[in-house]
Amino acid sequence: MTSHHIDSPKATDNPDSAGGLWTEERIRALGAITDLPTAGRVFGLGRALSYDLARTGDFPVPVLRVGTRYKVPVAGILTALGLPPSPGDLTPGGMRSVDHQREISSIDPPHTGDDRKAEP
Repeated sequence: MTSHHIDSPKATDNPDSAGGLWTEERIRALGAITDLPTAGRVFGLGRALSYDLARTGDFPVPVLRVGTRYKVPVAGILTALGLPPSPGDLTPGGMRSVDHQREISSIDPPHTGDDRKAEP
């Protein structure tokens, strides 16, 4: 009887796996957008902490809420790590801060529809 040894894939073989070293190449291999647990692993965060930080707006990079799911643009991860986005990448790199409240509050109030000028 012969026994066949099948090598199981190593954590470092798959960029989306739970283990392994996150290199620039592995991060870029994620594509344009990744899920929150994977983005959290890039920053050394566990799944529960990643979701807690996303819910409170404190995740290290901008997070997109799509229905009940969180998605993270890889360009934002690259920006946070000081790496340039891929050439031809159309995904915005985001900002280093996740504090977008000032940006939202600086938008002019909606137009009321009353275009009459006040008389002097």
